[in-house]
Amino acid sequence: MFAPAELSEDGFLGGRLRIAQPKAGYRAAMDAVFLAAACDASAGQSVLELGCGAGVASLCLGARVARLRQTGLEVQPRYAALARANAQSNAMTLEVIEGDLAEMPADLRARSFDHIIANPPYFVPQSGTPATDREREHALREVTPLALWLDAGLRRLHPDGMVTLIQQADRLGDILIGLQGRAGAITVLPIAPRVGRPARRVIVQARKGARAPLELLAPLIVHGAPQHTRDAEDFSEIAHAILRDGQKLLIRR
Repeated sequence: MFAPAELSEDGFLGGRLRIAQPKAGYRAAMDAVFLAAACDASAGQSVLELGCGAGVASLCLGARVARLRQTGLEVQPRYAALARANAQSNAMTLEVIEGDLAEMPADLRARSFDHIIANPPYFVPQSGTPATDREREHALREVTPLALWLDAGLRRLHPDGMVTLIQQADRLGDILIGLQGRAGAITVLPIAPRVGRPARRVIVQARKGARAPLELLAPLIVHGAPQHTRDAEDFSEIAHAILRDGQKLLIRR
């Protein structure tokens, strides 16, 4: 377990959720909130988050959609324990299973879900400067290949179930290769920091077994101002609605 002195308490969804996160380790931010907003789950459905960390995405989703049956899989024991504690402190239900998606726990292999969500590590091995914190490095640097994340998710989906993930834009090709022949009706939403700037992230959503063509959407713009302003949050209207008000991100017609 993390010691209390190692943690900070952070507000999400305009303060609706209070989430404990390690001060020096991996800290979820807006990507987890966008991921939760994009998941098209409805009341009574089941959702599995691969690599749930401290539980931010799952808890943001649960705050928006009532009566979900939510499960998180997390390989790092201290983060798994923290996700359970965060669910309890926010009076929400989240089953957290400790385990490696590359060697899926037997009880989880026997189950299937309506939705899979994931925010896989962004950085490939031997790229950039390693994080000094070992657990943060594990969360940021790809150990299990992205193809295995996709395979593990698709295997756990019901027929016609939906997989939703957020990833760096330069990994889009890898995602599409991993989905090829196994999921269709793929929707790609680029996320750009400002108007005229390249997209840094993509949200990709696909339906298992579908054959409908891919749809590339206009980018979601995070900040409304043309450049960074120190004294103002300057979120675009849609980003504010998602990040502060907990609204759903509509990426399908």
